[in-house]
Amino acid sequence: MNHSLTIYALLALLLATGKYVSGQNNGGNVGGVVTDSFFNGIANQAGAGCAGKGFYTRAAFLQAIQLYPNFGMVGSADDSKREIAAFFAHVTHETGHMCYTREINKAVYCSSNKQWPCTPGQSYYGRGPLQLTWNYNYGPAGQALNFDGLNNPDIVARDPAISFKAALWFWMNSVHTAITSGRGFGATIRAINGGECDGGRPAAVTARVNYYTSYCNQFGVNPGPNLRC
Repeated sequence: MNHSLTIYALLALLLATGKYVSGQNNGGNVGGVVTDSFFNGIANQAGAGCAGKGFYTRAAFLQAIQLYPNFGMVGSADDSKREIAAFFAHVTHETGHMCYTREINKAVYCSSNKQWPCTPGQSYYGRGPLQLTWNYNYGPAGQALNFDGLNNPDIVARDPAISFKAALWFWMNSVHTAITSGRGFGATIRAINGGECDGGRPAAVTARVNYYTSYCNQFGVNPGPNLRC
């Protein structure tokens, strides 16, 4: 018996059935899921006076995902759609349908950190699609994406491409495995804002879940279990 052919046949079967989820790219098409209609269906709900109106674009998103080839590409086709739905559910909630580029209730958000020390005069409040927050996120995000996150954090709210890249940097480092491991949407809420969980802010959790289930419905996939945290 040719064992190599048997192994390849088994892998092909696992991939075809969506059971092989070791983190390998499944060859899907994120742009084919995040269509103009889907993206603009969110963005067009932002009012004319919103800072994010025209700032958040599908083109900037598609440019950003080139840096993260495993985003929305792990597991089965349905798994991929669930991750994309989860990402945009949080983007919708964090930005008010892509209205806000900066946090409304601004604070310094400086945590004592020797590796990523705060720059005097700078604030590390939420900016961008996922409202990137804290110096210990701006510093490494900037290092990974070639911008000065500690001295110039506001570029995340001024450059559309960097804005989405920074959001995806955070997602892939802190949230991606929560959804691709099968733990459910609730685990992504805990990764993004754990303070809302365990009864902290149930209305906020419900809002995120409602966006997620709505987008899953648009993509024609079951949202799966463990929706809340």
